[in-house]
Amino acid sequence: MKNSQIIGVGHYVPEQVVTNFDLEKMMDTSNEWIVERTGIRERRWVRLGEATIYSMGYEAAQMAIRRAGIQAEEIEFIIVASITGDHAFPGGGCFLGEKMGLYGVPAMDIRNACSGFVYGLSVADKFIKTETYKTVLVIGSEIQSIGIDKTSRGRDISVIFGDGAGAAILRATDNPDKGVLTTHLHADGRYAKKLWCDWPSIHWPPALGKPYDDPEHNFPHMDGRYVFKHAVVKFPQVINEALQATGYTTEDVDLLIPHQANLRITEAVAQQIGIPMEKVMSNIHLYGNTTAASIPIAMSEAWEQGKIKENSLVCLAAFGAGFTWGAALIRF
Repeated sequence: MKNSQIIGVGHYVPEQVVTNFDLEKMMDTSNEWIVERTGIRERRWVRLGEATIYSMGYEAAQMAIRRAGIQAEEIEFIIVASITGDHAFPGGGCFLGEKMGLYGVPAMDIRNACSGFVYGLSVADKFIKTETYKTVLVIGSEIQSIGIDKTSRGRDISVIFGDGAGAAILRATDNPDKGVLTTHLHADGRYAKKLWCDWPSIHWPPALGKPYDDPEHNFPHMDGRYVFKHAVVKFPQVINEALQATGYTTEDVDLLIPHQANLRITEAVAQQIGIPMEKVMSNIHLYGNTTAASIPIAMSEAWEQGKIKENSLVCLAAFGAGFTWGAALIRF
């Protein structure tokens, strides 16, 4: 059976840096409050009209293609993880394929919020292992800044999110010891409304004329304490699930790349599984929570910084809206 190896990673973030001090001018918050609770110091927000989900994904993909040393035409399948589509339909994968000139190449969108990239990676891995496709592009791309409430009313959420895109290219290999060793996915819809956004929705069609500034329906809602409580439980569970499936322990892991949700969550998870923060990739202080893009952005930067080397054992782990969560163990 074939295995799927990550041969290239890339990322893209908008130019505009929005610091906590910038947010102080928009809403009743402070740099100290944000840093203490989240570890975030700044994030990137697109300027209106500057970028789209697929244009950012395109830039991340181009970097991954260059690093992989392949031609775009070698990509046989496109997976885009995003909850912030440029349009109601079709999905961003179709627009990305058109921009890349990959006409006729199948494209799939995955709407699993912060867990989306891990879900996409798992789907790509299965397509390769079953020898359906040889080379698959997986993208995580999000523009959260356009749809959040940038007033004091929405400060608990608006200070967290940033924009960006990350990419990974997976290719079939005959080496059983290289590539994606295992993936594990979970969801529990009982908690769907603990972190969700109602609009756009069939319950609020345009004919009803819902005003944009309708906080009950138009902006994301989050029960922060509830999310935190579940995240610090599910993260360690699914990481240990991946390790047990492959016979490894936390001591064997060279780098943990968690979804960049909140630095306090990351620290709690690292402590629970007994892995030092020196072996945990964290860039949330620079980009905030970029939802499905956070893991591939962090993975790309970890590769740039030499934290991912030949034969590195890397664990990806995510938890997000749904609730959804998952993990992947990868030998580079």
